[in-house]
Amino acid sequence: MSEIRTDGRLEIPAGEWKRVSPKYLVVEIVGTLVAAALFCGGAAAVWLLSRELWSLWVLIGLVAIFLVTLLLEPRRVRSIGYQLREDDLLFRRGIMFQRFVAVPYGRMQLVDITRGPVARLLGLANLKFVTAAALTAVSIPGLPEAEAESLRDRLVALAESRRAGL
Repeated sequence: MSEIRTDGRLEIPAGEWKRVSPKYLVVEIVGTLVAAALFCGGAAAVWLLSRELWSLWVLIGLVAIFLVTLLLEPRRVRSIGYQLREDDLLFRRGIMFQRFVAVPYGRMQLVDITRGPVARLLGLANLKFVTAAALTAVSIPGLPEAEAESLRDRLVALAESRRAGL
């Protein structure tokens, strides 16, 4: 159960955060490299065909953005975590802009597992929870497949018992 401080803010509990698999970093790096190849390749083609100075600056800017993104990936992946609490699942992510989402077990309508091609090669899966408010969907990426399936089954059971009022 979450605690509300006197100033009206939600106090995040100091419990143990479960983190995603370290292998998830590979998934993120591969995704960033593929995006970099596509965008930088397109910018390079524009520069080679037009020989305009602005297109060279766009290419340099894209390379810089993707290099910074690659440098920040390990920290961003380490920032992803979740806690199973008494009444809800608490999810966090983000470095500069941290996001905390509490999903009450009784409000979960769908718990879905997805696996992308790189994640599947590494034995990882994403666990997605959907509530009645479609905008509050939460996805925990980079879970080992067995852990994702076990967590899905546990959350479905918790959601059914909470909705039934048991």
